[in-house]
Parts: sequence; structure tokens; C-alpha cells
Amino acid sequence: MDPGLQIAASGMLTEQVRQDQLTNDLANASTPGYKTDESSQQSFDALLLANTSTGQTIGTLDTGVQIDRTVTDLAPASLTSTGEPLDFGIAGSGFFAVRTAQGTQYTRDGQFTTSAQGLLVDANGNEVLGQAGAPIKVEANGTVPASSLGVFNVTNPVQQGDNNFTGVAAGRASGVAQSGVLEGSGVDPAQTVVEMINSLQAYNAGEKVLQTFDQTMQRSATSVGSLSGS
Repeated sequence: MDPGLQIAASGMLTEQVRQDQLTNDLANASTPGYKTDESSQQSFDALLLANTSTGQTIGTLDTGVQIDRTVTDLAPASLTSTGEPLDFGIAGSGFFAVRTAQGTQYTRDGQFTTSAQGLLVDANGNEVLGQAGAPIKVEANGTVPASSLGVFNVTNPVQQGDNNFTGVAAGRASGVAQSGVLEGSGVDPAQTVVEMINSLQAYNAGEKVLQTFDQTMQRSATSVGSLSGS
């Protein structure tokens, strides 16, 4: 592949990933406890250019970029009072635990409700767990003491969707569960829109490069055909 095409194509692919992440962030700007993902880019090895006739070094040419790694920003957001007895937030670090079909997962989204069995569950019907790993019974008056909820320290948390994380529980976290509050989303909508515009401009720039290469190759093919027929 022509190096120019490779550079433009790799840049467009990385911006597509960035656009997907930013779009998902914006869609979760109001989701309690939502955490944003950020992907860093890494350059491919540079290509050393030299004069084919003399061998004299001309310089280097970057050969494109790729996604290096994706990191989730786990910084706690502020807590907002809701007055709802089954809304919970964590002041400080840690995660709530929920029992899913895929096993125990962890979340900062404490917008819970009551199941038909009278247990505390999340929006997807997953049972919320106490520190010992047992489901939590909602009291007859529709409340749950905040101290009943487990607050887990989780090592190597990986975002899985549905605002949940997988990871390894490593004891009780230092954060404290509070009732009648929800943690805000980690998304700054205004900043996210600005980043989306910048990413789209970068993508469009790569697209224009590809169009220029395509037009140049078409002209070259036409020229060769004309010379062959003359």
C-alpha cells in the first residue's frame, strides 16, 4: 500500500474509534455514575526516506497511527440529592456489586429499585449485594439502610456495558454508601461536543487525502493509457 494511503487510512480508523467513544459518552451525559473511556494513540515506526539515485538520506516519514490503549477515568463525580430512598451514591472510591447472568459485576450507578421478591435490584433486575455477597432485602417501608450495601475495592476494573465493570474484588473500599443521592455522570457535555468536532475535522482531513490520491491515480492511469495508444 502507498504510504500516503496507509497514513490517511490509519488516522481515519483511529478517529472512528474516538467518535464512537465520544458519541457513547454524550449519550450517557445523564447516566448516574457513568465513567468515560479515553484512548491514546501510538505512531507506527517511521519510514526512512532516501534518494534512490544517490542514496542520500532525505528524512523520515511517519507511517500512521493506531489505538495504543483505552483507559477509563474512574475519578468520583459529585453526589446530587434525589430524596429517593433507593437511590445510593458512594462518597469516595469503591463500587457497588450486582449479581448478573455473567457473574458478579460492579457499578457506581446506584439508581436501584425493588424486585417482585422484595430484593434491592438495579435497572436491569440484577440483585445488589451486601459486603458478604448476599442479596439485600428491602424493608417493609420501602427503604434500605445504606450500611447494608457492599462497597468494594476492585482491582483492574474493565468497563463491560450497562454501566458495569468486571474485576477482582479486594476487600472493602474506603468509600461510604449514602442513601437518597446519586453520583453524577463523568461526562462534560460541552467539552465532549468540542472533542467530537475536532475528531470529525481530523477524519475529514484524512478523507480528503484519500480522495486526492484516488484522483491522482485515476489521472495517472488515464495518462498511461493515452501513451500506450499513441
